[in-house]
Amino acid sequence: MLNVQKFTFNPFQENTYVIHDGREAIVVDPGCWNRTEQRELEDFLEGNGLKPVRLVLTHAHIDHILGCAWMHKRYGLSPELHEKDLPVLAAGERTASMYGLPYDPAPEPRGFIEEGSNITIGAEELNVLFVPGHAPGHIALYSAAHGFVVSGDVLFHNSVGRTDLPGGDTDTLLRSIREQLFPLGDAVVVYSGHGPETTIGREKRSNPFLR
Repeated sequence: MLNVQKFTFNPFQENTYVIHDGREAIVVDPGCWNRTEQRELEDFLEGNGLKPVRLVLTHAHIDHILGCAWMHKRYGLSPELHEKDLPVLAAGERTASMYGLPYDPAPEPRGFIEEGSNITIGAEELNVLFVPGHAPGHIALYSAAHGFVVSGDVLFHNSVGRTDLPGGDTDTLLRSIREQLFPLGDAVVVYSGHGPETTIGREKRSNPFLR
């Protein structure tokens, strides 16, 4: 059984997720940017006896990577991401400076995640979907067995990801949603990079950007 725990961190109100099976955990998009937020994540992991085994990025925009250096220092984990988002990760220090944010640079990636591959958590697995448009190497993590997808900043409740950042493209984003996310099924729960969870069916029916 997979469980999903959401934390909302940093001034961008970014959603960090812990996906776990009660023993092992994957941390997705660590946005914790100060000691209070780091302690909140740490307390959840330790309080539930979870061992974080992988650090996965849906994409590498600054609000999703602020906690990478801390995760590396605390748990020895380095980020994994799609190779096309490596330049975005490398620009983290410059981007943080633009926003006036303190930023300890993320360590070198542990490796790259390819679309169509699987990420395992114990006996469970997540399928990697390639969903560019918001970022060039954006991925989503889909659990067919448990009916959810962690969509990062591709699809939100009543909205979609912005495309005015470097590497963004509106047509590509909408195609990713319609070709990769919509076919998952209306009942699939969407855990987004910002805001509340939603479902594929709800966004098909009422998302003003997709009608």
